[in-house]
Order: sequence, then C-alpha cells, then structure tokens
Amino acid sequence: MMQVWTLNRRQRNVILAAAAVSSACGLAIELLLGTLASYLVGNQALSFGVAVGGFLAAMGLGSYLSQFVAVEDSPENPLKTQLLTRFVQVELAIAPASAFLPLLLFVLFVANSSLWLGLILVTILLGILAGLEVPLLTRMMESDSSVKDALAGVLALDYAGALVGSLAFPLLLLPVFGMFPTAAILGSFPALMVFLIGRSFPEMKRWGIAGLATCAALWAIAPLTVPLGDRLENRLYDAPVVARVQTQYQRIVLTRWNQDVRLYLDGELQFSTLDEYRYHEALVHPALSASGTPRRVLVMGAGDGFALREVLKWDSVEKVVLLELDPKMVKLASQHPFLVRSNQNSFSDPRVEIRYGDAFSVAPSLSETFDVIIADFPDPDRDAIAKLYSQGFYLRLRSRLSPNGVLVTQASSPFFATKAFACIAATLESAGFSSHPYSIDVPSFGPWGFVLATQGEFNPATLDLPINTRFLTADILPGLFHLPADISLDNVEINRLVHPKIVQYQTEGRWQMY
Repeated sequence: MMQVWTLNRRQRNVILAAAAVSSACGLAIELLLGTLASYLVGNQALSFGVAVGGFLAAMGLGSYLSQFVAVEDSPENPLKTQLLTRFVQVELAIAPASAFLPLLLFVLFVANSSLWLGLILVTILLGILAGLEVPLLTRMMESDSSVKDALAGVLALDYAGALVGSLAFPLLLLPVFGMFPTAAILGSFPALMVFLIGRSFPEMKRWGIAGLATCAALWAIAPLTVPLGDRLENRLYDAPVVARVQTQYQRIVLTRWNQDVRLYLDGELQFSTLDEYRYHEALVHPALSASGTPRRVLVMGAGDGFALREVLKWDSVEKVVLLELDPKMVKLASQHPFLVRSNQNSFSDPRVEIRYGDAFSVAPSLSETFDVIIADFPDPDRDAIAKLYSQGFYLRLRSRLSPNGVLVTQASSPFFATKAFACIAATLESAGFSSHPYSIDVPSFGPWGFVLATQGEFNPATLDLPINTRFLTADILPGLFHLPADISLDNVEINRLVHPKIVQYQTEGRWQMY
C-alpha cells in the first residue's frame, strides 16, 4: 500500500516550479533543434516537423515508460524517495544532453554525416527524457493530494512554462546569446531545479550538490561554445568569415576573399559584391524608368542598402522609405566598412527614411502613396515568406501606389524555379496588375527573374536610363523582357494566403542541377 506523505508549502512550490521549468526548457529545445536544422539544410517546414513532431512523439513514449519507474513502496525505500530520485536523475541527464547534443548535430553536418538521422536520434532521446518528467511530478503530487488536484497543478504550470519557453527562445535567448550558448543555458535550468529540490528535501541533499555543480559547469561552458561554434561554422564557407550576427529572425554571416564580399542569411547566399550590381540595377531601374519621374519610392526588404544605392541615383527621387524586418541587418549594412563601401553609404542620404516591421502588415497600412514599390524579399521557399508573394498582399499594395505607380519584385530563377517565376507573374495579374516578367544573368546565381507590374499600358521600348550604371544600358533594357523559349509561364496556380502554392513551385524546381 502506498504510504501517504505530506508536502510542505515550500516543497510543493518547488515541484510546481520544476513542472514549469521542464516544460519551458523542453519547448525551447524543440525550437532550437528546428532552427538549427533549418539553418543547416534550409528546409524549414521539414526541419521543424522532424524536431517538434519527433520530440512530441518521443515524449509520449517517455510518458508510457514512466509507469515502470518506482512501482513498489516500502518502509526501506519509500515511493516518495524513489520518485524524487528518478526525477532528479532525469533532470541531470537532460541538462548535459540539452547543452551538447545540438553542438553534436552541427559537428555531424560539418563532417558531412547524416544530419537527419542525428536529428531524429537527438529528438527521440531528449523527448523520452522530457516525457518522463510530468508523470513523475504528478505521481509525487498525488501522494500529497487528490489525483485531480495533482494533475491540475502540474499541468497548469506545464502549459504556462511552454508559453514562456516558446517566447523566450526567439525573443531573448537566441538573439542575445546565440545558438550554442542558449543550449547550454537551457540545460542549466533542469540542473538548477535539482539543486532547489536538494535544498527543499533533506534526503535529496547530495543530488542537490550534483545539480549545483552541473548548473555551474554549464554556465561556465556556455561562453566557450561561441568560439567552438564559430570555428565549425567557418568550415561551411569557402572564404574567411568577417562578421556574424544572430538575430531573432536569422543568422547573418559576412565573408570576404580578396575583393569578393558575400552575405549569407541562414546559410543561403544573398549577394556577392563582384556581381550584385547586375541584380540590383535590374531590380530597380526598369521600374523607376517605367514610372516616368519617380519622386516617392518604397523599398521592402533590401536591408543591405544596395537597392537604396540604385534608387538614390535618380535625381527626381525626393523620398525613399525602406521597410525592413530586421534592424540588425540595417545596422550591419550601415556600419560595417565592407558593406558601407559597397552600398555607397546609402543609409546616410537624407532622403532615406527607415521603418522596421513585417512588410505584409506594415506596408499596406502606410499613409503615403508611392510612384514605385520595390519588393526585394527572400525566395518563397516557406510559408512565412510565401505570403509576401500572395494575391492578398498584392491587392493591399495597390492602395499604396500612385495612379501611374509601378511595382516590381524579385521573382526567383526563371530556369531553376520556372513555375515559381510564372506563379508570381500570374498572381500579380490576378490582383489587377499588368505583369511583365523579365530576366538577367547573375554569375553568382545563374539566370534570375523579376516581374514588373503596372496599372496601365507598358512598352519596354520606351524605357530610358538617364543615370550611370555598370551593367544596364538603354539599348539592352527592352531585351530583358524577351524571355527564352524554354521559360514557360503557363499551367500555374495563383499563390493565395490560404493556399501558398508557390512554396511547392519554389522547392520542386531544378535546384539539384545548380
């Protein structure tokens, strides 16, 4: 027969706090594993699917296995002591596993080993351990109160902790500490709870000392993971890394080899200074030329300042509003000497006004109207980006255009992602624009596409180029709109908010040939 034992107020509060901490750390670790896998392999949906789904499934297995832990109650070995001991052992196993397994995944990727297999094994291990926590805590609580009260107390704190973990990871831990120090910090909290349990339960005193030692060790190790992670990250790039910034939105890495400076976001190349002018001239100047005399321009994305540089070449431009999601991207581009030299210090121009926020919600709510709107967003390979290429977004942007205003967007590769390119053009047409797709060649990327959208008639032959450029000329401008015969704009669906078809088109292209 199970012995009845009574928790004092302090002991009860410690157990409830342990429920909240275990849930917060577990949820944060799920997000960290998904973020790390997404950064390394680029498939965000699959990465988070494996990390979160695998973790939750393994938690179910851990919950099932908990019934076989501490099953006999005896005067020599009370159930209370068994449950407490098993719980602190689980916490002391979770602590180093949470701290070091993400780093091990990075090592596997750098060593060109199976990251997916490693991710599955890591999520199973951590998930099983996390699945043991709540059942053990509930059984401890039900020895002191009814099952109903025990479940209510533990689960309430468990769900509250999940909310804290889901917000703390992207808003605080990741941008402030970085990926691997965050893993060590998250691992330290279960160990800290073991220390507090040791302080509250006399029979757990020696385990409490182990918890304190583990917590202190992980806090001491956390700063050391930064240079180790940096050295591993350096092996992912062909050139020396000269700057790296972790933000709540993305990982920014800047490399340099001789005169070639390259920017990577979450491991994906964004530009090379050897040829970025081709891309940015093609993005900006056809639209500004088509607008006639552009005075007010909205640039969305383009936090590197290169599109700004091209817009500011037009003397008629009186104001440029740059709408960027990530303030740290703008800070890097406006302060790092390599980028300042390349973007010609465009952020210091008095005509530039910088605003921060998600373009999807902020741009349509702006009070101004613009002669030209330039969309320089990442490729639409995930749902969060796909909304910026949707019919709904384009419909809302129309209200921000002047009567003769022009919209232009980057549109992925017309060769490697032909259907994504065609989908953008078709979606703009469905939003009431007249779409005019065109393409150029950028050596760093290969063939690259854009779509110019007008609200009236448009004739590429009338385009003029009254400014100095390195690549474009007035003679070749009309030819950009003559697409090759192997680029088809037919048989695509409209990209809608409720059905982001463009993600499929973007990811199922010919990228394996690149």
